[in-house]
Amino acid sequence: MSFNESKPDSGYEAALNDHYGVPDLGDEILDALDAAGKDIDALTRDDIASFDEFHIRGLDATREVAEIAGIGDRDRVLDVGCGIGGPARTLAAEFDCDVVGVDVIEEYCRAAALFTDRVGLTDEVRFQHGNALDLPFEDEAFDVVWFEHTLMNIEAKEVVFEEARRVLRPGGTLALYEICAGSGGDTVFPVPWASDASLSNLVKPERLQELVTDIGFDEFAWQDVTEPSLEWFRDVVESMQSRPPTAPQPLGLNLLMGSETPVKAMNVVQNLEEERIVVIQGIYERVSLPSGRSSGTATDIE
Repeated sequence: MSFNESKPDSGYEAALNDHYGVPDLGDEILDALDAAGKDIDALTRDDIASFDEFHIRGLDATREVAEIAGIGDRDRVLDVGCGIGGPARTLAAEFDCDVVGVDVIEEYCRAAALFTDRVGLTDEVRFQHGNALDLPFEDEAFDVVWFEHTLMNIEAKEVVFEEARRVLRPGGTLALYEICAGSGGDTVFPVPWASDASLSNLVKPERLQELVTDIGFDEFAWQDVTEPSLEWFRDVVESMQSRPPTAPQPLGLNLLMGSETPVKAMNVVQNLEEERIVVIQGIYERVSLPSGRSSGTATDIE
């Protein structure tokens, strides 16, 4: 999900893997599914839907952004910061896409491949361990580059957008669904993307717009979706608080966030309520490079 320098930084990458990585994550989730009575040898997307999309508003948000972006008709999509692959599987299954997911968290990539195989989508979706600042793909290889709650950890966002532009075909689509800094003060930690400020690199929405357009994109759509995001997370917290203490662990985002899930969820609600963070959707088209910029180099898709 991200990096702190213009090229990969092993220390920061290790910190991200420490924050997000769960050893043997795929097996841990399979055990939880088995304990919940699911047939782990015949899983469906519905079986894993409660934790499959690791972002605010879950599946509904992915569908909404994909519809605004007009994704479909065998588009080739790159999902940057793909997590365990939920959005990639949604785009492939519901929007007739071929999807490549890339993430810096190795354990996410392994879990993404495992669950994609279990739900029968390996012909349409594949995953690769890689760096958002140095994407391991050739120039103009994709019709859509997709970011869904990926940029929060990334400081060098201009490098990320340069890479996104490089791998997009002319006229291709950049889709953003991201958390930005609000006007209400510093973020309250911990939150799902960071335990403290050292891993959090939020910018104001207007700065994000400026970075994208300066790289060579035209804005097609932009929307602040903070209010429905707050309503959704309030429901998440209410559901957690209403569970009896003796109830078994749910098949939810706790499988990815661990024991701090309740406090992280409550902090997200506080941050949204106090406008410390906001949530945006943005759709852009790749246009001519600004004067003096170059598209960089490329490597083949493995």
